[in-house]
Amino acid sequence: MAENSEPVRRLRTRPGGPTAGSGGAAPSGVEGAEPLEDGKGRGGGGDKGREQRIAAVRRVAAAARRSRALHLAGCSALLAVALTAGSIALSAARDNNTQAVAPASAAVSPGLLATGDLTTGITSLQAHLRDQPRDFTGWASLGLAYVEQARTKGDPSRYPQAEQAFMRSLELSPDNDQALAGRAALAAARHDFEDALKYAAQALKVNPYSERALCTRTDALVELGRYTDAAKAAKTADDRRPGIPVFTRYAYVQELRGDVRTAERVLKQALTSATTPGDISYVATQLGQLAWNQGDYDTALTHYARALATDENYVPALEGRARAQAANGDRAGATQGLKDVVARYPLPGPLVELGELYEASGDKVRADDQYALVDAWTALARANGVNADLDTALAAADHGDKASALRAARAEWDRRRTVHTADALAWALHVNGKDEEALPYAREATATGYRNAAFLYHRGIIERATGHAEDARTHLRAALELNPGFSPLGAREARTALKDLEAAK
Repeated sequence: MAENSEPVRRLRTRPGGPTAGSGGAAPSGVEGAEPLEDGKGRGGGGDKGREQRIAAVRRVAAAARRSRALHLAGCSALLAVALTAGSIALSAARDNNTQAVAPASAAVSPGLLATGDLTTGITSLQAHLRDQPRDFTGWASLGLAYVEQARTKGDPSRYPQAEQAFMRSLELSPDNDQALAGRAALAAARHDFEDALKYAAQALKVNPYSERALCTRTDALVELGRYTDAAKAAKTADDRRPGIPVFTRYAYVQELRGDVRTAERVLKQALTSATTPGDISYVATQLGQLAWNQGDYDTALTHYARALATDENYVPALEGRARAQAANGDRAGATQGLKDVVARYPLPGPLVELGELYEASGDKVRADDQYALVDAWTALARANGVNADLDTALAAADHGDKASALRAARAEWDRRRTVHTADALAWALHVNGKDEEALPYAREATATGYRNAAFLYHRGIIERATGHAEDARTHLRAALELNPGFSPLGAREARTALKDLEAAK
């Protein structure tokens, strides 16, 4: 598989959250073992199955609308049943799959899996591995394809399948760097960044030029808050394997350090060299996100249009476009865009964004429908052993159980100390009335120079609560000058707070 996986970015566009059908145990033997094939009771992807799972999730939303007193536990249980039923229906449907299989020679071709047609690539690899079950590179490629499919389809039931494929590859060839790098990528996708760093180091010991391992090491260091080490790792990766995967990591490290100009230059260079649809869509979307962060909505929309011209179904671009439309005043277009996104991928990020658009327009009932699904998804994530995302902690702080948000934020801060975990902990402390304790974390979140309006807004609100009026005015004004439409609700609150502070001078 082509080693062009996306960096782990702390964005609300990143798919995540568990589904049912997380896979059965791999057979103890390797030779003659069946590939992890769809339709065998192990969960899976595919448009028909995905539609059945999504329909099941939407039925939960309808149930929530019929009973406003639905408790989180009840909602979680219903969602679990719905997703399980969807997975069972998917398995039955996939038994009748008649999709054409590519020749075995193409099954292990990196180019096939780089085209964006992961379903075809996975089907081809499965067929190839039935014929050649001792092909350790084929098993590693299948694992990588599952990781990529989980990321692009928002279907973490693929992660256990990926793990089984990597383990089979390593049983056949214990020191093959492709499987070791794949395990690193899988650990990063599951937000286990210490393990990601460990497996990346093992892969690089075997092959110092493994692009995937070099990139995953950079990702893991970023997500552990080791920004100086991440910058060094990105430079090493650029020296050894320059290319789009490395360029995007390097750009993000620069953005986190406040060097937006360099980040933009590097991303534009990456876009110029991009040739595959997946690379073009991804890099254009990152440019759109960067522009949106700086409040340049027209430029952001242009980049998202470029991404969607290449792949009209690229979810991060669809979500980003909706966010930019909302900030640019097109609330109707943004709402419809997010409705389309969550109709296919009801994940926490877009659900919160859609809920906030509804709430900002006064439709609290529809907003609560979206937030209820976020709560249910979070409960399922924890029940399935997935580390809850920081975006989930922030969603709970604003729209859910504040005490739970604080517990999650503290646990995440203990696990890894980044600007994002600092901001999440600061805000969770604030909503729980612990502003004095929150202030040092709010300051730390903005200490690297990372230009993020939500961070500045959180800091300003906390400073106001702790009696630092002048600092509060400075940071609330900075948030609104940087990105005046950073959040339908947050931006409104920032303007109100700033107006009150100005009036109190």
